[in-house]
This record gives sequence, structure tokens and C-alpha cells, in this order.
Amino acid sequence: MNDPRAIAREALAGRSAWLVGGAVRDALLRRPTADLDLVVADDAKGCARALARAVGGPAFELSDAFGSWRVMAPDRSWQVDLSPLRGGSLDDDLALRDFTINAIAEPLDGGERVDPHGGAQDLAAGRLRAVGPRAFADDPLRVVRLVRLAQGLRLVPDAETIALARASAPGAATVAQERVFAELRRIIAGDGVVAALRLMDELGLTAAILPELAALHGVEQNRYHHADVHAHTLEVLEQAIALQVEAGAALAPEHADDVRAVLAEPLADELDRGTALRLGALLHDVAKPVTLGRRDDGSPTFLGHDRAGAELAREILTRLRASEKLKAHVAALTRHHLRLGFLVHERPLSRRALYGYLRTCEPVEVDVTLLSVADRLATRGRKARESIAKHLDLAREVLPAALHWRAEGARAPLIRGDVLAAELGLDDGREIGRLLAEIDEARFAGEVRTRDDALALAARLRRDEEAEAPE
Repeated sequence: MNDPRAIAREALAGRSAWLVGGAVRDALLRRPTADLDLVVADDAKGCARALARAVGGPAFELSDAFGSWRVMAPDRSWQVDLSPLRGGSLDDDLALRDFTINAIAEPLDGGERVDPHGGAQDLAAGRLRAVGPRAFADDPLRVVRLVRLAQGLRLVPDAETIALARASAPGAATVAQERVFAELRRIIAGDGVVAALRLMDELGLTAAILPELAALHGVEQNRYHHADVHAHTLEVLEQAIALQVEAGAALAPEHADDVRAVLAEPLADELDRGTALRLGALLHDVAKPVTLGRRDDGSPTFLGHDRAGAELAREILTRLRASEKLKAHVAALTRHHLRLGFLVHERPLSRRALYGYLRTCEPVEVDVTLLSVADRLATRGRKARESIAKHLDLAREVLPAALHWRAEGARAPLIRGDVLAAELGLDDGREIGRLLAEIDEARFAGEVRTRDDALALAARLRRDEEAEAPE
């Protein structure tokens, strides 16, 4: 038996326990869920241990402050969170919850649903309503949750809830940022993310938790753009999502399965590479306000916004308590998002130029190629049609090469560094590294194929260098 509700009912027989929150809500929506929330009149710790013994899975404390515990199935296929009743009664407990749709309870052992705030009616009406006037003041993280629930369940917050959320939105900056990021990454990964971001703006939430993104409003760009930096960023995100959904089929239809596989790879922080691409789209121009300059004619420039953006993306994700792996990935997307555009002027593209691009962008060579396309498609100012066509033609050439580069992985070198050092009498590690890099580039270009070719190239480079050295 793998039904967590049935297991919990049997393990907690004779105890007062109610199913609450998302599990009740999702049942009303006929949505499957593997995560249950229970409130218990007895000791939550004792109930959790009884359930853990029954199922043979782990039990551990979630919150020392609130006395909450979690029990997980041995195969991690489901989990049950158990919390003690707050306020002394079930009605008091439900009155302390965030939204009416989450303030519905069902007795674990069966019986009538308890819905004192009309949550089921709100759910049927597509309405998101705060339980009470202190819903957000008690925990400002609930403002972020409002956005996620409105997005994920397609609910419309009522006017009073919007006003309450707006008043408490600044407090989200004071909440533990790992809690904010847990909600935010679900928003970014979900459908309707652009609408969700607009709702965040409306509530004043963006300024509280992503002030760098809010700062993009009103930052005008040059004549090759049709929108300010904020509107452009949202369009880039929309284009990146479209590329993710279609797996780049418009660029390389024969490689769509390969693109899909790359973007579906788990990356870090419960995000896959496709969702990280969305995050990169959101942050790729985040440093434009701080790099804003002016030409003689007054038109804006943003020199170095790729480098500064990589550093700023790291700072933002550090504040949100993201992992080092995710920070490095998004920073690389931001740092290299302009590189494909630079290559447009180098066509026809040489194998050496392609090597330089792939080597520099690794390990985000596939992801950043897609981001660059999204960025270009969202730039529709002067000469847009011509510029977009050239960029897409280049991307169609580069994307398959990036997929092949990634799939092939590190190749065994034609010649090892110690062998090269012995053959040429070298003892400078930097010089050996430089020669090995030259050999790798020449190999990619098809100019060397064997160990002897590699050694001959290194020897020739050394002779040329010595000949050019001043006496």
C-alpha cells in the first residue's frame, strides 16, 4: 500500500488529526498530490514517530519554533508534514492560515469538511482571498506565495487581498531568503511566469526581493531596441521559454531531442537547465543600470554589462542562498550572452572562431546559444529584421556544434604535457599549457590529427616565438 492518507489514518488511529492545506485544496481541484499536511491535537513528534514506524521511513523535525515534523516514504515517493494545532482549536488554527483555499480541513479518519472561511467557494469562483487582515503581516513570505498560487492555480486575488499584500510586500526583504527563493524558483519554473512577474511588480514585491530587476524600469536603450530594459527582459524571458518548450526546433529541428535532453538535465537547487535558462534570461541585462553611459550624441551605452552582470547575478543568487553550482551557471549565461552576436561579423565562421566560442562558453555552450537567440528575437528596433535573420542563421550553424561539443566531452589529448615538455625541453608550466591549448584549437580546426602533428606544431610555434624575441 502506497497511499499516504490511508497509511497515516491507520498509524494515527484514535488520535485527533486533520488533513489541511494544499492536499485538501488539490483534492477539490482533482489534482493528484504526494505531499500531505496534517494538524494533530496530540504531540506532533509522537505522531510523526508513530507514522515513521508504520511505514519504515525517516522522521525529522522541520521547525523547532512551531514543533513541525516530516515523515517520508522509504522510496521518497510521498511525505507527510505534521504540526500541532495552533490557538487551541481547529477553527483557531485555520484562522491563522494564509488563504481561504488553504484553510480547509478534513478529519483524517473521515467526516465532514471543515471550511469556516469559504475556501471551497473561493476555489470554485477562481478567487484568491486572504483569511484575515493579518495574513501577510504575520508572515510577509505569503506575498510571494500569493503570486505563486495565483500563477499556478489560475486564481485572481480580490481587491482587499491585493491591498493587504501590497502593504506587507516590503517585509519580504526581511524573511529568510532561502524561503523566498524556494517560492521564487517555483514561480520561474511554472507556466505564466511573465504574468506572475507583472503581478510581483504590481504588489511592490519585485522591489523588495529583486530590487535589481525593478531598477530596469525606465532604463532606455539605443535605437536598435524597441523597449526599455525591463520590458526587453520580460520579452527575452518569453522567447527563452518558447525556445525551451519547442526545444530549439525552429533553429535545428533535427536536434530538438538533443536540446530537450540538455534542458531537462537536473542542475541544482531543484532546478533543471531549462529553468536555469529562464533565470539567466531574467538576469542577463541586470547590470545595465549600473553600466549606463552616454555617447556624444546622447544615446545610451552599457559597456561591460555582461561582465558586471555576471558578478551582480552572483550577488543576487548569493543573497537568495542559491548553491554555488547554480550561481556559476547563471553567471556564465550572463557573462557570455553577447558572444554569439559578436561572431555575426566574423562569418563565414572559421573552425578556429567556432572553437573559441565553444571553449569560452563551456559548460553553458548550448544554453547560452539559446539565450543569445532569445535576446536577439526580443530586440526589434532599427534594422531588426536583417539583424535577426543573420543571428538566427549563425545560431543554426553553432547550435549543432555546441550539442556535439557537449556530447563529446573532454577528448584524450594528442600529446600529454609531460611528453611535450620532455620532447621540447620545457620546464615552464604556463608555456606548456599555452602550447597544449594551441594544439587543441588546431585539432578542432582539422589542422593536426596525430601525436606527431601536435609535436611538430608545438616545435614550430616555439621556433617562431624564439625568432620574434628581441635579442
